[in-house]
Amino acid sequence: MKVLIIKLGALGDIITSTSVVKQIVEHHNKDEVFLLTSPSFENLFSNFEKLQVFSFKRKGLLNTIRSVLWIRKNKFDRIYDLQSNDRSSLYCALSGSPFRAGNHPRHPYQAHPKTKFIGECHSFERLNQIIESADIERAKALPYLPVPNNIVSEVNNWLDENKLSNKDFILLHAGSSALHLAKRWPYYSQLASALKNTYSVIWVGGNDDIELNKMLSKNTGINATNAFNILGLVELGKRAKFAVTNDSAPMHILSCAQIPVFGLFGPTYARRTHALGQFDNVITTNSFIAKNDADFEPVDISKISLDVVLNKIKEKGLM
Repeated sequence: MKVLIIKLGALGDIITSTSVVKQIVEHHNKDEVFLLTSPSFENLFSNFEKLQVFSFKRKGLLNTIRSVLWIRKNKFDRIYDLQSNDRSSLYCALSGSPFRAGNHPRHPYQAHPKTKFIGECHSFERLNQIIESADIERAKALPYLPVPNNIVSEVNNWLDENKLSNKDFILLHAGSSALHLAKRWPYYSQLASALKNTYSVIWVGGNDDIELNKMLSKNTGINATNAFNILGLVELGKRAKFAVTNDSAPMHILSCAQIPVFGLFGPTYARRTHALGQFDNVITTNSFIAKNDADFEPVDISKISLDVVLNKIKEKGLM
């Protein structure tokens, strides 16, 4: 049997899907299993066992035609559409595959959750509902990104160069996309000062965080902005004691290291967007986390006090 999994993006959703992809591969352990994704995410799946990864650019009519022709040429017996947007629904409709599982209770899917998805749950829960509809056991909430040996060596070398190999350290991500500055908690400098006697501090992030991390690392810690790709950050996370982040891509990436990742939420809905397996480590401005969209109200993230964050870390026995 030939099986196709479709998961095109975006980064947080890709990471959330990894344990579901792994579950499908294990269910079809005697079959040929392929994954169709976007070029920027191909390398994230390249180290999965028994998974053949292919990518096509998403935008443009020509790329859509190329993707459909590739799918039809391979004559897949089953398709699991973990994207289920207009583009991937079209892929499925034109695939020629006799069995298609997806998110929507309508054509072109033979297997699907019973009700329409209106964002009432975390995307991981919905992905599990998709595979359950196809008689596959639910995946566990453990994100999975295996790291190749060359990346492990690069991280080892970086730790040696920065004299951190034998030290306890933590990872802090104080930034966010430049389009979402309201996600940035303003007390990271104070947090680093409160923790520096117990842990070495490493500031992580990407292009949007360059100036912020440069400023923060002047007082405390090591600036590791753009020092690691996604898999490198996963490997670095495995060596850390814990991480504190805003609601951001590094929050999801570091969850793959399966360390405590304390995610700070103000303007975004933690129940739906928290890092997979990290719900107990969510920190919000409220004493409770809204159970549905109707109860959620965005608030100013600066209302999360330093003491609230430190107390959460203490509760986990990390201070």
